[in-house]
Amino acid sequence: MLALRLARRAHPVVQLRRLLVAAASGGTGFLLLCALGYALSHPHASSASLLRLLWCLAPASATIHFAVTVARTDPGTRPRPGLSAIGLGPVRLMAVSAVTTALSTTLGSLLALLVFLHLRGDLTGMPFDRIAADALGAGRPLPLPAALTLLALVPVVASVTTALVLRPWGPRTRAANPRTRFMAYDTFDIRRRVLEPAGATRFEEEPEPDEETSATAEPDEPPAPRPAPGGLPWGIAVLAVGLAIETHAGQSDAGSALALPGGFADSPAGVLGGWLLTALGLALAGPGLTHLTGRLLQAVRPGALRLLSGRVLQAEARRIGRPLGVVCAVASGAYAMVTLSSGARPAVGPLTLLGAFVVAGCTVLTLATAAVEARRAHADTTAALLRMGAPAALPRRAALLRAGALLAVFGPLTWTVAELAALPLAS
Repeated sequence: MLALRLARRAHPVVQLRRLLVAAASGGTGFLLLCALGYALSHPHASSASLLRLLWCLAPASATIHFAVTVARTDPGTRPRPGLSAIGLGPVRLMAVSAVTTALSTTLGSLLALLVFLHLRGDLTGMPFDRIAADALGAGRPLPLPAALTLLALVPVVASVTTALVLRPWGPRTRAANPRTRFMAYDTFDIRRRVLEPAGATRFEEEPEPDEETSATAEPDEPPAPRPAPGGLPWGIAVLAVGLAIETHAGQSDAGSALALPGGFADSPAGVLGGWLLTALGLALAGPGLTHLTGRLLQAVRPGALRLLSGRVLQAEARRIGRPLGVVCAVASGAYAMVTLSSGARPAVGPLTLLGAFVVAGCTVLTLATAAVEARRAHADTTAALLRMGAPAALPRRAALLRAGALLAVFGPLTWTVAELAALPLAS
């Protein structure tokens, strides 16, 4: 009930994000049900049915990543001292975030089931003159347990991942609870003022520092900067291995061919595995490349604009670097497919377009959500700069400079990876 109340009273922008999560979950659930319908229509083609089911892992992964990002940036479930005083600590809010994610994804899965049953003709008759009867398994009984199991994959994995990502770190002690600290201070203050007699000596009080000690006391040291992300070497290594596997699989005639959905037939299995490794490498190298971009912006006598932009990129490298790497992986894959299909265009079906739209939409929305979260995290710094007399256009110029620097680094990288991935297949 608490999760429903928080979801109902959320900001319209937060509600829009949850609806987008529901839409992505619905698209992924419909693809999973279509894979089940193809298996029902072709009971003897088990390998093709399994391939279609594995093909749905890409939109499912993108949907789960987007759902976790939306849950992490939800302001309604952010830990605050006021909520801890009434029993809503970090653990309880983590559970509320997981339940809210489960509700959004379950809503999309249920809508996908309704659309699938309608297209099969189980509700109002077969529409579109039975055009999609073969892909939906129309005319055959639908195994409801199998359908519900497929639809429950995205909500269960998304909610569990949200709980793991948002779990509180460190030991849970009573002193760490704001309510406990307040009650302990209040009890000590009452005992000191009421229970102790007048003129009694209190040995537990710390002596006040004298003027000489205060004058020689050193000021508090500033917090140390966060270290650079350590995934850049691993990402480059995985990226190189993926490109090598793609090259070897594209030039080898002994590799097995996969009839991918959407008209991309006779595709070597090693090429698909190599592209998955290149996507993983770009995701791992994204935070390190973002941090390196921030350092390059501050090189060679930086001014206030370049210094501010570089420091923000270094501080937010982990937050926006990984979604940016995933976007580059998806863009390189799309560019490679467009390059290969420039001569003879494959017959791309509606399910392939739906899967590509879900993957591309989720990756772009994940990056946009992470960018909004980073901007909100530095809102106090921006306000302080404006109070100190900085120009009002400085934050916008810094944002444009950061975007241009990231585009200058990740744009050529994406084009190079796409060209190297398409070169073995084009020859």
